Amino acid sequence: MASPLLANVYLHYVFDLWAEKWREKVAHGDMIIVRYADDLVAGFQHQADAERFLRDFQERLAKFGLEIHPEKTRLIAFGRFAASDCRKRGKGKPETFAFLGFTHYCGTNSKGHFVVWRRTLVKRMRAKLHAIKQELRRKMHEPVADLGAWLKRVVDGYYRYHAVPGNLAVLGRFRERLCRYWRHVLRRRSQRRKPDWEQLRPIFDRWIPRPRTLHPYPDKRFDVRIQGRSRMR
Repeated sequence: MASPLLANVYLHYVFDLWAEKWREKVAHGDMIIVRYADDLVAGFQHQADAERFLRDFQERLAKFGLEIHPEKTRLIAFGRFAASDCRKRGKGKPETFAFLGFTHYCGTNSKGHFVVWRRTLVKRMRAKLHAIKQELRRKMHEPVADLGAWLKRVVDGYYRYHAVPGNLAVLGRFRERLCRYWRHVLRRRSQRRKPDWEQLRPIFDRWIPRPRTLHPYPDKRFDVRIQGRSRMR
């Protein structure tokens, strides 16, 4: 595994510049690539382009002593026609893929139009909640206002990344879990009557904001995507 900084510098030459030339000289349809360090998703209009790109990409990496991660690289059908194609072949729902902390899956909006929905990865959310829970225990005896201000900064930062369309239900569960953790801390430090939910709700409403969508809907759709990660041999 390469560090993000090293991956960005090295893969700019190994991958980015090469992929741009591949798009211009080889691709027959639309193509899009999103890369962060050594994680990437490539989308293609035509399956033949996706299959050839995967082969050529493997050959390109081999020249530099690199290889794609065999367990984290897949060629899948994904896009506005993926669901209907799967039904015709009797394969159920289209596959999903994980990228940059989200599970991406095919869906429709209230008008029946195709939408790429994203949900926070469960394991990522659990890890974040665990870290906050540990910090809440450490800060247990700090003033409520100070602890609340800290929680608000943490939650606002989390929402700024994760508050994408279709993810509010997940973020609602994230907020509910935080309230339970904080309630437990506040009740533990009280030497008198333990405060109940109704007494604590105004505190939670003040310091733990409710989620709202902060990002626009994606405006481009592709039928075939490759998810992959390069690694040093």
